[in-house]
Amino acid sequence: MTDEGDCGDGSGCGNGRGEADWYRDGTLAEYVAVEARNLTPLPGDVDFTVGAARVMPGLTAWQGLFEHGRLRAGQSVLVHGAAGVVGSMASQLAREAGAYVIGTGRAGVRQTALDFGVQEFVDIDNDVLEDVGGVDLVFDVIGGDIGKRSAGLIRAGGTLVTVTGPTEARPSGGLTIDFVVVPDRAQLTEVVQRVRHGRLRTNIGKVATLDDAVAAFTRTERIKGKTIIRVRP
Repeated sequence: MTDEGDCGDGSGCGNGRGEADWYRDGTLAEYVAVEARNLTPLPGDVDFTVGAARVMPGLTAWQGLFEHGRLRAGQSVLVHGAAGVVGSMASQLAREAGAYVIGTGRAGVRQTALDFGVQEFVDIDNDVLEDVGGVDLVFDVIGGDIGKRSAGLIRAGGTLVTVTGPTEARPSGGLTIDFVVVPDRAQLTEVVQRVRHGRLRTNIGKVATLDDAVAAFTRTERIKGKTIIRVRP
């Protein structure tokens, strides 16, 4: 199963889930060629919609926290967009790993962020970000001014990890790493097992049919949660 509905009901994918390499970009297709090394079996007790919603957010969160951020138990992490699709995954994984999790977002998503594992919430519009103090890792999905200000919060030896592309934000005595998620079977297997055992939830928003795909992705209001497209009814 691939992300964002390439095989939203598993059609053409067998009982697997995974992510296509970037040179095979494309979605909303009945069939897509994916190398077996990028797939992992989908347990029979995990719904296909749930499986589809886990791939890219789960791998992005895992790679940002553990591969690039080297997060360890006892450290503190600031997760921007903690109620979002990727941020909610990162919050849960970081909390499970024994980190202290601080999440940001707008006031209206406070409870959602807390439900996904955040221990401290910062209202990005009304609170002072700098009041957070020093952290070991920042997981940034916002960029811009927020990313720059976050660099000043990182303790010596800490890391700013971002998915927003190259940035000028550089922590003093620390690292900045911008990355693009890549397929990884072993990491995806770790994500799948946490899903199966109820240790990892996703923020699923709208589930739409292929006929309604354009409208689902071009709504004027803010999209909440992961949008899944079912290629077949």
